[in-house]
Amino acid sequence: MELVERYLQAVRFWLPKAQQDDIIAELSEDLQSQIDDKEREFGHSLSSDEVSAILKRCGRPLLVASRYRPQSYLIGPALFPIYAFVLKMVLLFILVPVFVFIVGPVNLANSHDWGAAWVRTMGDLWNGAFAAAATITLIFAILERTQAHLGILDKWDPGSLPPVQKRKERKPSLTHSICDLAFAFVGLTWLLLVPQYPVLILGPAAALLKASPVLHPFYVPIVLLGVAGLVRAAISLAKPEWEWFPLASQLFNNIFLLVLIKLLLNAMGATSGAPKPLVILADRVENSLPYVRIALVVNASIMIGLAGTWIGLCISVIVHSWKLLRSVRQKDSAAEHLARFFVV
Repeated sequence: MELVERYLQAVRFWLPKAQQDDIIAELSEDLQSQIDDKEREFGHSLSSDEVSAILKRCGRPLLVASRYRPQSYLIGPALFPIYAFVLKMVLLFILVPVFVFIVGPVNLANSHDWGAAWVRTMGDLWNGAFAAAATITLIFAILERTQAHLGILDKWDPGSLPPVQKRKERKPSLTHSICDLAFAFVGLTWLLLVPQYPVLILGPAAALLKASPVLHPFYVPIVLLGVAGLVRAAISLAKPEWEWFPLASQLFNNIFLLVLIKLLLNAMGATSGAPKPLVILADRVENSLPYVRIALVVNASIMIGLAGTWIGLCISVIVHSWKLLRSVRQKDSAAEHLARFFVV
């Protein structure tokens, strides 16, 4: 019944991901057994109200899910799933991005010592994370002491459960693949035109600035990366049944780009305290103080962007690795196709 499916969906949300399928299968079988027993007792199919009564006896989805989690002491099993969810959202998806992409670059821009700025940012992140975790824990500890007396979790209506969301396998979109191929072609063309038309990357500043010798050795690897992107898009378009390929190719692309950015930062001497510029004043530009300041601002912006990109790629590599492993485990044939791809 739809009401049972909605109930199971609500329970699934609070369960540990590794155990969701097994627990839901067990719970579904138990609920169906209870429904069958009642139907034999009443001699007719159960109505929605009668099914709702069975679900009420089973308990609120959050409480049912908490029975399958390890027991906690400061925060009981009823509130612990919500506590863990809120803590993860605040620390991983709010606090860390704010420090990585906002506070960190600001500290780096305002400091001449990159090492000290990084240490200060990590210290501030630790202090902020500790304060946020302590505050959230205190709030839930108070709720744990009060909700049992107020009976908050006992008052619920199965009819208020959200509708069932059908799980659909994501299949590659033809339009998406064509757009990827078109963008890859345009991007590669843009890269090939940059040496002759630096205005494509520097904009109006191309009249004042030019690429420094530090960048020259990296042009060919960047172009090869563009070629790989074009080939990857073409294969995804030609072989949409290779569902593992976009994840695998994107993972290797990110790893290659990660290494490339690290080599570029090393070539700049970003860790030595006196980084070399990536752009310098053009030959025909007078070496005056205003123009030198413009070059300094552009180089600082590029360095902050590269550092932020490198951190983002580290996160992306972890995410894509996890998704690829999960995809390979779910589909045995994917591992065979991946092995065949590397052999060929």
